[in-house]
Amino acid sequence: MTFKSDQTKTKTVKMKDFLQLLKGLKVKKGLFAAGLLFSLVTSVANLLLPLLTRNLVDTSKWNKFNYRSMVLIIVVFVAQLVLGTLGGYILRYFGESVVKSLREKLWLHLLKLPISYFDENKAGETSSRLVNDTGVIKDLIASQFPNFITGAIQLLFSLIILFVMDWQMAVLIFTIVPIVILILFPVGRIMARLGRKLQAATAEFNGDVSEKLAEVRLIKSSNGEKFEEQSGKKMINKIFNIGVIDARVEAILQPIMTTLMMAAFAGILAFGLIRVGQGSLTSGSLVAFLLYLFNVIAPFANFATFFSQIQKALGSTERIQQILQIESEKSYLCQPTDIANQALKAENLSFNYKADEPVLSSISFVAKPNSVIAFAGPSGAGKSTIFALIERFYHPTTGQILIGKQNIDEIELASWRSQIGYVSQNSAIFSGTIRDNLVYGLDQKLSDEQLWHGLELAYADHFVRAFPHQLDTEIGERGIKLSGGQKQRIAIARAFLRNPKILMLDEATASLDSESERKVQQALDQLMTNRTTLVIAHRLATIVNADQIYFIEHGQITGHGTHHELMKSHPLYARYVNEQMVD
Repeated sequence: MTFKSDQTKTKTVKMKDFLQLLKGLKVKKGLFAAGLLFSLVTSVANLLLPLLTRNLVDTSKWNKFNYRSMVLIIVVFVAQLVLGTLGGYILRYFGESVVKSLREKLWLHLLKLPISYFDENKAGETSSRLVNDTGVIKDLIASQFPNFITGAIQLLFSLIILFVMDWQMAVLIFTIVPIVILILFPVGRIMARLGRKLQAATAEFNGDVSEKLAEVRLIKSSNGEKFEEQSGKKMINKIFNIGVIDARVEAILQPIMTTLMMAAFAGILAFGLIRVGQGSLTSGSLVAFLLYLFNVIAPFANFATFFSQIQKALGSTERIQQILQIESEKSYLCQPTDIANQALKAENLSFNYKADEPVLSSISFVAKPNSVIAFAGPSGAGKSTIFALIERFYHPTTGQILIGKQNIDEIELASWRSQIGYVSQNSAIFSGTIRDNLVYGLDQKLSDEQLWHGLELAYADHFVRAFPHQLDTEIGERGIKLSGGQKQRIAIARAFLRNPKILMLDEATASLDSESERKVQQALDQLMTNRTTLVIAHRLATIVNADQIYFIEHGQITGHGTHHELMKSHPLYARYVNEQMVD
């Protein structure tokens, strides 16, 4: 199954899909209604101002000014300013609450997605969905939609008032509307397509940059700067070219809109002055008409932006929904199960990432309580995949894994993983302090004394005490301020603090120098005591004392037994051992 979020064959997302997405969020609809109400009242005030201005102009004389009308205009203007500010703030607050709820929902869902999703999608692209696409939706809800509603109301009622005041002037203004519509809609569709392309190109660039910056040491050590320079320039130029086209379209649109507005203004002004000269129209009515003209034309400029933003939001909705529709990891709602002193058993496990590319075939083994089971064999044979299946990162294509007599898929997922300790060749360390990394994922608060005890068991207390800030030492992104051996011992200390029932060691000492390996191996020996332990090791000297060794080739077990039994019965295992002894 593919989890690519930017699939080429996707359904057309409609407005109902966008509304359905919002419906599933915990948003304060009353807040939106209040903000919209204030904005509508502001629109009403906008509609009153031209009428009040007309009255002021028509009733004022050279020797007598209508102060009453002026005061009324100021009151309405101030009310419009206050209510507009309040409505704008409430709608902005509502928009922020919507994007907060959407991001929380998406983030929670991302954390529950299976590993297979992250195998198929770049982290940067996924983070772009979480940050950028949700931001597009926020802009539509908090800004563009209220502007559209208030603009539509202003347009409708302005036209009605204009027809009531003077139908001839209104007809002149109304002829502008079809022309503007004919221009705006095709351009709006073009800008929407460009917006989607720009979002996709930006997400791709974000994903690639995140990946490359995470491995910047590989780039520098491999003299890859020139290659990455060209690769980055190519993607930046792609974004630039789309942006230039977008700017070109907008540059054409803005002068057209300005020209239309000026032409409309000049035409109506000229026609109005003729009417005033004829005595069929008052000066105040002409001023009111000109003010209403802006109430008619201005919304159309916002409508173009609104429809463009809708298309962007629908594109964002499509990408977000593609993620939300991916099935989360299955976690059965059952009581937590204690797996202590129970045998771990695999029965005829088969697994493949793709239908025609088997990784494991008919794998069976038994790990008795408090025993050490080792997996050996060439790289790529499928040893780490067995660990991934035990962790339930993936599910077997066929076969099952049992703990005691219970299928591990029937155990509550968090309970199962909380009882497993996993130490890999490059154990993950997050940015933050040593303390943060030691307690990561634990559901109980540990004292400093307990943390130091875990460090002592992992032979890590000496180098931690040497740091000026000790447990509160910042270790940088992915623990870059620590050596490989120090990171491994921090990871082992974390495993001690988890007190796992099952311990899995995946090449835990493979990348260390001899001194670090010795210290880490001592820590691992401590950690393995009284636990069911599964070990993957290329260095066979580290597994000679295992209770059972399973030799895996091409996804199949080709032999198993103790070290001495395999030396006699398995030629390839014996050859591996002899070659390493010579080395």
